[in-house]
Amino acid sequence: MPVFLIRLIRRALGSRVGLPPLAVVLSVFVTSWPLMLLAEPAGSELVEPANFWWWFVVTASTVGYGDFYPETTWGHLVGGYVIIGGIATLTTLFAQLASMIEKRRGRRMHGSGTLEVAGHIVVLGYTPGRTERILDELHSDESLRMVLGAWPEVESNPLPERTVEFVRGDLTSESVLRRACVHHARAVLIDARDDNEALAMAVTVDHLQTQAHVVVALRDLDRAKHFRYVSEAIHCVQWHNPHMLTEELQDPGITQVYEELMTHGGNGNTYSLRLPETTAFGDCQTALGRQHDATVLAARTPDDLLVSPSWDTALPAGSVLYFVSRERISEAQLTAALRRHRTRVTSE
Repeated sequence: MPVFLIRLIRRALGSRVGLPPLAVVLSVFVTSWPLMLLAEPAGSELVEPANFWWWFVVTASTVGYGDFYPETTWGHLVGGYVIIGGIATLTTLFAQLASMIEKRRGRRMHGSGTLEVAGHIVVLGYTPGRTERILDELHSDESLRMVLGAWPEVESNPLPERTVEFVRGDLTSESVLRRACVHHARAVLIDARDDNEALAMAVTVDHLQTQAHVVVALRDLDRAKHFRYVSEAIHCVQWHNPHMLTEELQDPGITQVYEELMTHGGNGNTYSLRLPETTAFGDCQTALGRQHDATVLAARTPDDLLVSPSWDTALPAGSVLYFVSRERISEAQLTAALRRHRTRVTSE
């Protein structure tokens, strides 16, 4: 709480919000004390320095504890003067604060302010419809804070109903990206209007020496090599697959796994085979893993496609297994692997 108050006072003084009310209350205090000295009889406790400031505070704030009070008519008039001064001070202060809040709100809506966030996701570039879809998928994790950076032609926050911070300006400018706190971000998505613009934005993001996971949406993936000249850490994803972009932002490196699975001749290829008999999914996973270093991804039964089902799930004969392995596995090899697995379980 003290840190918060100090920051609030500094910000108020820095914006000169507190100066007019401070001037009002000081002038009332300085003029009311000598007036009260003249109005009250000699020896009055009210006008003693140790007491007057306290009486002034509770009277100006219209609280009025009643522990000290003026006794004469002129003293009552001075008290009324202090009350009016206190009301004027509070009115001025609240008006100044309301103006400051409205001004800050306007700056946030128009993206001209500087944010104070860290550990967030920054989306650089706005395309109506597409950007909403990306942010909706990212919002599946409610703990994520997000910042949208848009070019100057987007005049105000296009997503005011969403909990998304907004920054507007030249997205190749270091100052604009600093206002979006790109240098403190967890991940950055560069979703530019074309690949040349994306490259210029990537250079600026890299210049900020951010530790963020940087993902670039590319229309031509053959240009990914140009981004590697900027930084080997930049990951390029096909522009036409927004879902892949959001997955890469939330789980860095996952698109590389997909690419490896779809690339023939890599560390593992995807295959399928039919189950010769009813078997639990966990038995298939264990048997193929131990005997052939394979990983079962999913199974298709006569009724449904099951992706990574429970190990206790019974797969009827004729179900199709989809697995990753260095080489294709036959039904005979699967049958043999299941037999060895069952023998091992029985002996244990």
